[in-house]
Amino acid sequence: MLKVSGAGAQIEAFLEMMAVERAASPHTLSAYGRDLADAEAFLAGRGLDLNRAGCTDVEAWFEDLSVRGLSPATAARRRAAVRQFYRFGLGEGWRTDDPARRVEAPKRGRSLPKVLSRAEVEAILAAAEAADGAGGLRLVCMIELLYASGLRISELLALPVAALERDPAFLIVRGKGGKERLAPLNTTAGAAVQAYLAARPAHVPAGDKANPWLFPSRGKGGRLSSRRFAQLLDQAALDAGIDPARVSPHVLRHAFATHLLEGGADLRVVQKLLGHADIATTQIYTHVASDRLRELVHRAHPLARTG
Repeated sequence: MLKVSGAGAQIEAFLEMMAVERAASPHTLSAYGRDLADAEAFLAGRGLDLNRAGCTDVEAWFEDLSVRGLSPATAARRRAAVRQFYRFGLGEGWRTDDPARRVEAPKRGRSLPKVLSRAEVEAILAAAEAADGAGGLRLVCMIELLYASGLRISELLALPVAALERDPAFLIVRGKGGKERLAPLNTTAGAAVQAYLAARPAHVPAGDKANPWLFPSRGKGGRLSSRRFAQLLDQAALDAGIDPARVSPHVLRHAFATHLLEGGADLRVVQKLLGHADIATTQIYTHVASDRLRELVHRAHPLARTG
C-alpha cells in the first residue's frame, strides 16, 4: 500500500507529470483532474481515498461508472486516468501494488463522425453572412477557417492576429502536444479573414488595444471562448434550417476531411492537414466518405432500385 497519506499531493504530481512529460493539453489535464476527483468522492463514501484503496475498492468504483450510465468514452477515460495514476504511483514508490490492474477496459465501438453535406455548410455560411455588423463578419471568418483549414476549435481560438495580417496562403498552427503544422487557407477563407480584420477593432475590449488574439473578447483570457462560439454556430444552424445537434466546431473539421476525401485527396495528405499522429485516426473518414458515395449512387444512378 501507499507509504504516505492523503492523495491531493500525489494527484497534483501526477497531473504535473502529464503536462511536462507527456505534453497533455489543458483540456486533458482538466478532464483527468475531474476523473480522479470522481474516484476520490466515491472512495470517500467507503472511508477511503485513492492512496488507501485496494483492488476491490477500485473495482467497485469501476462498476459504479457503468451503473451511472456514463458513455463508453467517458467511462473509458475515467478508468484510464486512474490506471495511469496508479502506474505513476508505482514508479514513484508511493505504492507497492496496482489496485487497478485486474480491471479490463470497456470495449468501445467505433462511431462514425457526424458530417455535414457541402450544401449544408454553404447554408450555415449564408446564415452567418446574413447576420448584421462585426458579429456576422467574425462568425463567417471562424466558420470559413474551420472548414477551409480543418482546425480544431482550440487551435482556431489560439490564433494570434499577427498570423493572418499579411494575408498568407497557409497558417502555422500549434496543435496537440505543441506540434506545429501547416494549414491551408483558400481564397474564400482569405477574403473572409480580410473582411473580418477590418471589423476586428469592434470586438477589442476598451483599454485592451494590444490584445494579441485574432478573436478578442472581454471574457477570460481576452479571447472568445469555445462555448460562446458554439452558441453562435448553433444559432446559424437554426437560421439555416439545420438541427443544431448535428452541428459543432468539430463537425466542421469532420466535413473538411470527408469532403477532401470525397474529392479524391490522398489519405496521407489529409492526415497531415488534420495533424493526426496515427493514420488510423484519419482512416475513419474513408468509411464516412464511402458511405456517402454509396448513398449518392443508390439515390442518383439511373439503374438504382428501391426495395
